[in-house]
Amino acid sequence: MFGQLGPMELLIIFLIVLVMFGAKRIPEIARGLGKGIREFKSATTEITRELTIEDKKPPVFQPPPQQPIHTQQHAAPHQQSAVPPVGSSPPIRPSDQP
Repeated sequence: MFGQLGPMELLIIFLIVLVMFGAKRIPEIARGLGKGIREFKSATTEITRELTIEDKKPPVFQPPPQQPIHTQQHAAPHQQSAVPPVGSSPPIRPSDQP
């Protein structure tokens, strides 16, 4: 029933629009419709582009923070260091033993 519009139906619709809006307003309406359609297309294109860019981005991977590596300095047997290495007990001197 409402499948396709023939040339006669289009002519009737055009005449109704011409009578309602007048010959001077039809170009303005057409320009407004054109701008609206252009803005709609650019907005949908931009949204589609943003979504595809986010889909293609690799996931953000941040490696775990590295903890500093503590290296112990080994003193020669005849030398004692003034500062004991981190995490060790104080040195036992022969005079400190019971």
